[in-house]
Amino acid sequence: MDAIRECCAGLDVHNKTVVACILNGPLDHTPQKQISTFGTTTRELLRLQDWLIANQCQAVAMESTGVLWKPVWNVLESTCDIVLANARTIKNIPGRKTDMNDAFWIAKLHRCGLVQASVVLPEQLRDLRDWTRYRVKMVQAITAEKNRIHKLLQDGNIKLSSFITDVFGVSGRLLLEQLMDGEVLDEEQLRGLVKTKLKKKVPELMEALNGRVRRHHREMMRLHWDHLLYLEKQIEQVEARIECKLAPYAEELEWLDSIPGIERNTAAAIFAELGPEVHQRFETEEQLTSWAGVSPGNKESAGRKSKTKCLPGNKFLKRALTQAAWANEKSSNRIGQHFRRVRKRRGDKKACVATAHLLIKIIYSLMKNRSGYEEKDVPESTSKEKALAYYLKQIEKLGLTVQVTSPETS
Repeated sequence: MDAIRECCAGLDVHNKTVVACILNGPLDHTPQKQISTFGTTTRELLRLQDWLIANQCQAVAMESTGVLWKPVWNVLESTCDIVLANARTIKNIPGRKTDMNDAFWIAKLHRCGLVQASVVLPEQLRDLRDWTRYRVKMVQAITAEKNRIHKLLQDGNIKLSSFITDVFGVSGRLLLEQLMDGEVLDEEQLRGLVKTKLKKKVPELMEALNGRVRRHHREMMRLHWDHLLYLEKQIEQVEARIECKLAPYAEELEWLDSIPGIERNTAAAIFAELGPEVHQRFETEEQLTSWAGVSPGNKESAGRKSKTKCLPGNKFLKRALTQAAWANEKSSNRIGQHFRRVRKRRGDKKACVATAHLLIKIIYSLMKNRSGYEEKDVPESTSKEKALAYYLKQIEKLGLTVQVTSPETS
């Protein structure tokens, strides 16, 4: 392997220790090796920083070990040209694994330019990403509490979900409060609680509320209910913090929000994962789709290609993209047409991933060109011609021939 750096360092990061190896010497000679071990407290990390500066070493590489790399990154970021690598891409030879060997191996790869840098956003965007990811977890927690309440209602033979689309809407919440308080409602009281179209379903709701609710159900439901209300208040605070963090990036959020299927929270989640300068971090849109986990892998041997799953990528970004893809399932725009076109041939799930792939390419183009989304009209005749060409090709594969005639000539 040809060296491209005269001086560089590799760090093997652990919970309590950081093993550092510096390789220094001319490119055409065997470099000198220095290895030292440091702790992970702030004092020890500053000592590591001083050691690197004393050896005039600015090029540093380390692997992303859980969250253990973050304290090291925060200390060295200001003085070193530090590279974070995916541990999967810099594995050492099996059977030779020690902390010192790992640090030496990382330094050796970095000296030869073989360490592929992971995407690490600036501190301000990393803070925003923490908030958006936490919001996802809170939404999941709210959904879990709602599911527990649904389970208790079914256990008590309360069939509200059979007649109310959203049990946690305005009318549903009023009825749940009465259930938890142990109130017995007559038809007139029930009519005063429900809203809009549900007033026509009062007799059915009376039957649905006639269950076997015990004290156990009411106590458990009250616990879940109080936690649900607490989480809803907390998520409002989280969203307020997200909006404050997004204030300097109002223009970028408008571009993302202009894409069909992407609403404000989804746009915030996508922006927090990508940052504003997407085209500077990814040279091509293909690199971005692969990093997002919506690009198929390559598996070819002896001239034969095998089916492969999508490469592992940023799961938070992929979740936001697939949500936006499902939102376009029935839309009349070109994104929705793409979803339905793929679904005819490959099914719902693959159509969702294919649409997510299209969305991330659109996002890359918008962020690179600094402009909003403009819908391109796809003539219906063009879509029909493509469909006709596809089906004719499938028929030809069966050894059949078909003569196509227009309705006017038939």
